[in-house]
Amino acid sequence: MYARVLTACLYGIAGEVTGVEVDVENGLPGFTVVGLANQSIREAKERIHSAILNSGYAFPDKRITVNLTPANKKKEGSHFDLPIAIGVLLASGLLDPKRDLEETAFLGELTLDGRISGAEGVLPMVIGLQKTGVRRVIVPPANAAEAALVKGVDVLAAASLQQAADWLCGFEELDAQAPAGTQEAMPVLADFSDIRGQQAVKRAAQVAAAGSHGMLMIGPPGVGKSMVGKRLAGILPPLSYAEQLEVTQIYSVAGELKEGCPLITYRPFRAPHHGMSSAALAGGGTVPRPGEVSLAHRGVLFLDELPEFSAHTLEVLRQPMEDGEITISRASGRCTYPARFMLVAAMNPCRCGYFGDPVKPCTCSESDRRKYVGRVSGPLLDRIDIHVALERSSYAEVSAENAPPSVSSAELRKGVEAARLLQEERYRGLRIRSNAELTPLQIGRFCRLDSACETIMEAAFSRYSLSARSYHRVLKVARTIADLAGSAAIGQEHLLEALGYRLPEKYFQ
Repeated sequence: MYARVLTACLYGIAGEVTGVEVDVENGLPGFTVVGLANQSIREAKERIHSAILNSGYAFPDKRITVNLTPANKKKEGSHFDLPIAIGVLLASGLLDPKRDLEETAFLGELTLDGRISGAEGVLPMVIGLQKTGVRRVIVPPANAAEAALVKGVDVLAAASLQQAADWLCGFEELDAQAPAGTQEAMPVLADFSDIRGQQAVKRAAQVAAAGSHGMLMIGPPGVGKSMVGKRLAGILPPLSYAEQLEVTQIYSVAGELKEGCPLITYRPFRAPHHGMSSAALAGGGTVPRPGEVSLAHRGVLFLDELPEFSAHTLEVLRQPMEDGEITISRASGRCTYPARFMLVAAMNPCRCGYFGDPVKPCTCSESDRRKYVGRVSGPLLDRIDIHVALERSSYAEVSAENAPPSVSSAELRKGVEAARLLQEERYRGLRIRSNAELTPLQIGRFCRLDSACETIMEAAFSRYSLSARSYHRVLKVARTIADLAGSAAIGQEHLLEALGYRLPEKYFQ
């Protein structure tokens, strides 16, 4: 006999409907899976055999063939266990279905005793099923909350193979899951008011957050670079619901959603150690999984001690910084993940850290210094919109008694949110959300300069040997500074400030 059951498969973070065809016929007992299935699916026959027996059914002593369609696309994931088991029971004549199988999909991994355990990537798979017209999805209880975030599809949680089979035969009803109200609490972030002095870098951080621009901080040890980087996520505006779903899908695929907290509502902050590999940063593995650049999507990727990362690892950043996504190719398949992140980086000007410091002399030789800063390539530096140098603070600035009041994260966030609202209105109907995402064609439309600004820009282009990319990035930053000022047009003061955020020459000569 023949049976067909619907499920889904992941390609990157895109879920696509997949058919599970099962044929049970007389012949030598066997269990064959075809359709470009990976090792975890081929091993499913052992789990399914025990799960069916322990659920009270007789396993058919016949020839079983399972085909996963479309046959020309690779499949992977333990969530195929449940649909294959249901297909085997249907094709064996052990179940008499009373539900519409063409509108129902099954997702879930089986344990040997027949329980259905959670799987990774359920949210994007349910979104993909909903787009193809599937009306009901049977999922593990552990994934019910995240699956229920998808509107237009009934999410039913089945705890065991027996329960899913009873529902299919009309012996039991499963209640549709409602979206859970529980959300993961936003981490408590330190405040900018903790940083004494450094008004210039606080302003640069506000500009970066307002336009979602990348930022590089360079200066001697102890001046506050790491403190600024760790606080920058706290002045970003809240995620919209569409952005929350984007981020949550990535974390679902990566298996990083916490139980009971199905929706990520705050902007990610990722700060990986400099000893990480390029695969951990970009994503990858035998079966491609999202890396840090994707886990930081719509949030901040903070790289402290930038030159300490390997050159190969840093070069991985170049493509996603330009395109907002990253493509990973492996023998098992090719996946594209979103990677629209804010790169915030910090570095010392040399190995000892004191080149250019007015108080403590540098002990590095000229060749050692050049070698150290040379670990960060020119093409990568060119892709970072804002460069800011930090100097040593005075005693009056850091003394608790004498220090002037320091601007707080709440004050900085107020200006950031106002600037983001202007950008949201300006780019309504376009596929961008911030000034950092402007394409060269859109820059010509939204970043026009008057004659006085054109004169300044022409002089700066020659003086600083700007590339075409640097030129466009200066204009984008100037557009953000104008937004912070509430100005519809880019003025000379906005352009001059943006030009001031280019590379501090003395550190890279």
